[in-house]
Amino acid sequence: MSRLEAKKPSFCKSEPLTSERVRATLCVLKGILTSSYGPSGRLKQLHNGLGGCVCTTSQSSALLANLSVTHPILKILTTSMQNHVSCFSDCGLFTAILCCNLIENVQRIGLMPTTVIKLNKHLLSICTSYLQSEFCGCRILVDFSSTQTLLCLVRSIVTSKPACMLTRQEIDHISALILRAFLLTIPENTKDCLILGKSIIVPLKGQRVTDSTVLPGILLEISEVQLMKILPIKKSDTFKVALFCASLSGDLSDTGEGTVVVSSGVSLENAVLDQLLNLGRQLVSDHIDLVICQKVVHPSLKQFLSMHRMIAIDRVGAALMEPLSKVTGTQPIGSLGSISPSSYGSVKDLCTEKFGFKHFLHLIPNEATICSLLLCNRNDTAWDELKLTCQTALHVLQLTIKEPSVLLGGGCTETHLAAYIRHKICNEPESILQDDGCTQTELQLLTEAFCSALESVAGSLEHDGGEILTDMKYGHFWSAQPESPSAVDCPDLLSRCGCGLYTSQEELRWSFLKSTRHPFAPQTCLPHEAVGSANNLTLDCFTAKLSGLQVAVETANLILDLSYIIEDKN
Repeated sequence: MSRLEAKKPSFCKSEPLTSERVRATLCVLKGILTSSYGPSGRLKQLHNGLGGCVCTTSQSSALLANLSVTHPILKILTTSMQNHVSCFSDCGLFTAILCCNLIENVQRIGLMPTTVIKLNKHLLSICTSYLQSEFCGCRILVDFSSTQTLLCLVRSIVTSKPACMLTRQEIDHISALILRAFLLTIPENTKDCLILGKSIIVPLKGQRVTDSTVLPGILLEISEVQLMKILPIKKSDTFKVALFCASLSGDLSDTGEGTVVVSSGVSLENAVLDQLLNLGRQLVSDHIDLVICQKVVHPSLKQFLSMHRMIAIDRVGAALMEPLSKVTGTQPIGSLGSISPSSYGSVKDLCTEKFGFKHFLHLIPNEATICSLLLCNRNDTAWDELKLTCQTALHVLQLTIKEPSVLLGGGCTETHLAAYIRHKICNEPESILQDDGCTQTELQLLTEAFCSALESVAGSLEHDGGEILTDMKYGHFWSAQPESPSAVDCPDLLSRCGCGLYTSQEELRWSFLKSTRHPFAPQTCLPHEAVGSANNLTLDCFTAKLSGLQVAVETANLILDLSYIIEDKN
């Protein structure tokens, strides 16, 4: 009889946020995230004690995926951030840092959680209403007749990822390629619904970043031996294509619990090979030029197809099947039986390409919204980070098509929003006091905690000890070099605000970001001429940042509302 162990009682902890251990753990997590934020964020190297690959990054998606957290409160926070990043790709660090700041600031003022949650929700509604309004002073409408705003948005994303190890020239080159790749996925003729295509990232490691390029269609990697077997084909019309998702290797599929009955004297291998060759004869009679298989093609079938001047490419993988189907117009063939002519497709042209040490077969479509982004970087670590950055930028561009707005970046949206909320609450407190039933003092305390949390996110962009300020006209974020005279007294030390929209040449007054100052009304309604004249703005995705703001406040409210944590230790 096996030995039975008595079941242990569940562990119950009341008021978890009062624990010094929990506060210290939250502080450590906040320090990791804050020090990774922005273009000059410090890189983090993540690995486990058992070995495996080492991840060097400052991106939220990689950080949160590789950080191992055990405390339930941290799990709530990291899971919430990961869900946000999986939906929007961007603003993960902004969301996590703001959430940590809100929790920390609220703990410091000591208000009741029910009061805090009600007021946080009200302040959040003020933020979202302002950001979505026509007179918002930190939102720019995207003009699709020009690529300037979109290019600034992509450049801002690439610049904020220091682990990509890119120079200014390389950032400009990659940003232009990402935007071009995205534009190639937009169909030329659309009726009611816009259906975007796909950009396929093709790896080429160990090459210069400036060797990266974008090509319409699909690049299929082939070996040098395959290249030598491909005969140059010249045709006046299109090339006919057959796409197989079934294996053409001749292996018998797993029968599971069933049995295969074989007559005496019959060779299974020969029978399957005969079936493959019959399939090859049908492909020849149907005048197919290119055979593509997701899995493996039997060597005998490859030789047969080659003898009939047909190109056979195998092992393309499941990820490329959908793009290949769109580019060629084929229906993937899943059996070795008779093939319907409607399953075939075509491409406009076929050619071979060589990039670096790799050879490719280039499928040039007739009309398709699929393109290949051939991505180069010096080493594996930098390439992995650059690939993740390109995927983020492409997703952000898709979100911008749906919601054609961007927010000012570089900390300016956060400081502008904080100034707007302070002024609004100072001048119009009556509606909140009536709706939420709180006192004037409670409203002032929580408003300051909320605005300070926003400003602390902007302040996290400065990692070198420089002075951080805000101007008293626009409410934008400014940063001065460390070990220099006070920028408040010497404005010449300030060149441009964080987003790059305004210069210090204007007659502005500054204040230290974390100093006490009288609420002021930041200028709303961005002047069109100011936006049009700025070429290198730092911008953020409107949809991702608005969602990040909502997720941060809602997650902070959830954590602040926790009264008990019950863990089953069995």
